[in-house]
Amino acid sequence: MDDPKNWLAHDGVWFQAVEVDTEAWRSFTVIEARRIMDRLGLKPGGGIPALVECLKHRFYARLNLQNVVEQSDNRVVFRMLDCRVQSARKRKGLADHPCKSVGIVEYSEFSKAVDPRITTSCIACPPDAHPEEFWCAWEFSLSA
Repeated sequence: MDDPKNWLAHDGVWFQAVEVDTEAWRSFTVIEARRIMDRLGLKPGGGIPALVECLKHRFYARLNLQNVVEQSDNRVVFRMLDCRVQSARKRKGLADHPCKSVGIVEYSEFSKAVDPRITTSCIACPPDAHPEEFWCAWEFSLSA
């Protein structure tokens, strides 16, 4: 009878860790966006152009290979072409890290800090299937 309890305890601890990670990203990503905007002299409400510029200055941009495609005044698609975490896992023969739930919070809160009118949609992010050319992709849209 201890084995099921041990499994359930492990499962509970894992989910608590994920929740803490998600909450940490909810706070950090807003701090990061605001600091980037301050450094660049940007005010909230700059739309898609401001978001694209701020994404270039995230700490991820110095570690990972990313790009922007399909950019207009009202919409942009952002892709993580090479993610150091996922690439390391792949080299070790491990499955993709399922980071979608954290990514939704991270990118949504970052984009809202840049401009509250921006909504974020996940195109693909592990555990979702994704093409070889990118690990995750996000669509940002400006609502009127």
